[in-house]
Amino acid sequence: MNTAERRWIRADLLARRGQAVLTVLAVAGILGALITAATLLEDGTNPWRGLFTRGNGAHVWIHTKDAPDPATLKALDGVTDVAGPYRSAPATLVQSGKKTPVALQEMPAVLPAVGRPIVREGAWLDPDVPAGVVVERSFAKATGLRPGASFSVIGLNGADHALTVVGLAESGDQGFYPDWTPGLAWTLSATLRQVEPALGRSEAVTGLRLADPDATSLIVQRTITTLAGQVQRATTWREVQASMELDNRLLGVMLALFGVAGLVAAALAIANAVGGRVLAQQRDLATLKSLGFTRRQVVRMLVIEHGSLGLLGIALGVLCGRLITAYTLAETVVVPLSSAPLVAITCGAVLMVLVAVWLPAWRGGRTPPIPAAPSAPPRGHLSRMARVALLVRLPPALVLGARDAFTRRLPALLTTFGVAIPMMMITIGLGCWATLDAFRSHPEQVGQAAALTVRPGNLTSDAANRLVLGNPDVVASYPGTEVDTVVPGQTRTVRTRALGTVADPYPFSVVEGRMFRERGEAVAGQGLLDLLNVRIGDRTRLTIGGTPLIVRIVGRVLEPEQDGEVLSVALDSLAPKDALPPQYYGVVLRQGADPAIVRARLQSQGLEVTQAVNLADRLSVIRVIIVLLVVVLALLGLATMLTASALGLRDHALDLAVLKAMGLTPRQVMATLVTGTGLLVVLGVGAGALAGAAVSSGLIDLQGAASGIGAGIGRSPGAATLLVAVLTAVGAALLVALIPARRAARARIPVTPR
Repeated sequence: MNTAERRWIRADLLARRGQAVLTVLAVAGILGALITAATLLEDGTNPWRGLFTRGNGAHVWIHTKDAPDPATLKALDGVTDVAGPYRSAPATLVQSGKKTPVALQEMPAVLPAVGRPIVREGAWLDPDVPAGVVVERSFAKATGLRPGASFSVIGLNGADHALTVVGLAESGDQGFYPDWTPGLAWTLSATLRQVEPALGRSEAVTGLRLADPDATSLIVQRTITTLAGQVQRATTWREVQASMELDNRLLGVMLALFGVAGLVAAALAIANAVGGRVLAQQRDLATLKSLGFTRRQVVRMLVIEHGSLGLLGIALGVLCGRLITAYTLAETVVVPLSSAPLVAITCGAVLMVLVAVWLPAWRGGRTPPIPAAPSAPPRGHLSRMARVALLVRLPPALVLGARDAFTRRLPALLTTFGVAIPMMMITIGLGCWATLDAFRSHPEQVGQAAALTVRPGNLTSDAANRLVLGNPDVVASYPGTEVDTVVPGQTRTVRTRALGTVADPYPFSVVEGRMFRERGEAVAGQGLLDLLNVRIGDRTRLTIGGTPLIVRIVGRVLEPEQDGEVLSVALDSLAPKDALPPQYYGVVLRQGADPAIVRARLQSQGLEVTQAVNLADRLSVIRVIIVLLVVVLALLGLATMLTASALGLRDHALDLAVLKAMGLTPRQVMATLVTGTGLLVVLGVGAGALAGAAVSSGLIDLQGAASGIGAGIGRSPGAATLLVAVLTAVGAALLVALIPARRAARARIPVTPR
């Protein structure tokens, strides 16, 4: 590239600084969203993956009543190492009158080779601090525990013990609290014996490290056979991985959808911008060719000028994506995006930008070397819209604007699509927002009818229930218990929730089938239906504590817990030996009642009360993402609008004097210019809004089904919200078009012979 080419590129960029900056920012925002999405979706960046790798985690954890022989388990074919067995006992954490279930698990003072927790704050267990414990980080965050804090635990024998937090740690062997309950705390063997001296009230936990992680089911089956019925339940790495990635995948899929659509919109915006500049510079390009510039040089100049903006945006987008995942999502992303998908995204974006630039640049290279090339718009028939404007006798300014809108068919099409795609994605974002609002205002529609979970504590179940029902804000109280169930053919356990009775069932949100009406009937989440590969109406055989239970699944419910892998039955459907007194009560409050106030009242009466975590709170970061993406998409639409306005002014720069000579006032001239661009905007915004409203709920339901919650959660944006969004988009676009049109209408333009 010679000096003349560099000077021409520099002068043209300086002449349109605003549009250049908008192009760079839009491409950077879209690519940053794509990299963030890939980081959240990539398996290696799941929080579980980093924790499991750093802690050399066990692929399978076996829970037994008695401690098994580790040598026997290590001798199993496919097992490379064994963690434990470790003794684990339940206890109750007491803080300012609040009681929270916790599982105390013994660990050695020296971190083991397999299944070692990753210490994040403080230190690991020390024999010199016999009352010290290390608390799992997500549980500590929920309970407000910090290193150095003291708290009390109550064992099953009722004795009170004072403990001190010496550190916080994370583990890839158990999901985050409260998705996985009870909370986890590691302690020395001597401390655990003081809290729970009776071996019969504890269990043994043993981890198995496998040579082939995909052989998990086979190894679990061999272990169950070897231990001859001692296994109470088993958890695998797949369960923990799935529980940790639910929110990430919801966010990642949404970012990927916005990013891909936004990249297409960015390519259209760049192609439109380059095409507009080529049309506006036809005289300049013709002059350059008459001065000796070859077609190749002209194409090269245009590609370098406009491609450099896209490449600069790509570089900034890669940097922003890295910074977002390294700092903003530091708690979520443990491992950065690997090089292969990063290179693929970057190369794909570069290729799309270069193609979008090269096509109009190639057309510019074909400009004939005639300095006096005409700049008038091409002639043709009136468009249908212009004919309609004439028939209904609209003002002349609007008729002329309707004619101008479709004078150039390809730029008009690019402008319409360039506006429609961002508007469609904005509408889908509004649908996501409406879905989150529905979660918050109507939690019963997503399986969270019970705002509170009350455990009897030191009271009897009946006494606790009477206290609950005595609260004026309580509408209903449903007895419940949860047990681990062995799934046939899966060699793993899932959660079975017995809640309510056949006569008085819990108000599950049934979206397919019906509610259970008899003993032996059940409803299930989408995740469990997929796991068992069954449909509504099928029967399945489960094992609860060694007792077989055959149930008929009669309905599908929206299940936000455990990735939807939950079976729900009536409490009286359990066998007599499994139908113990209720572990808890699901409490439904009256409309408008404040769960926090009711919880405080019940806690003051000696009850253990837990407030349900609304799904909207777990996904609250999506609101921030939606706002940021709307800003980026608005920048894309703005860049498209500037290009369309500049092209319209270029086509009719010499016509302005003629229009004024015909008697049109500056306002009418301005209306003509704005109408030509505004019609394209109205078409694009309307088409994008309709398309987004039509597909938003379906896309959300698809992701809900993939995540295990199930289809039926999607909501389309409300009519009022959609109308406000459309009017805002059209109004902003017309305002952008109005500024250059007003300046051009007031300018003194001499009539020049053509």
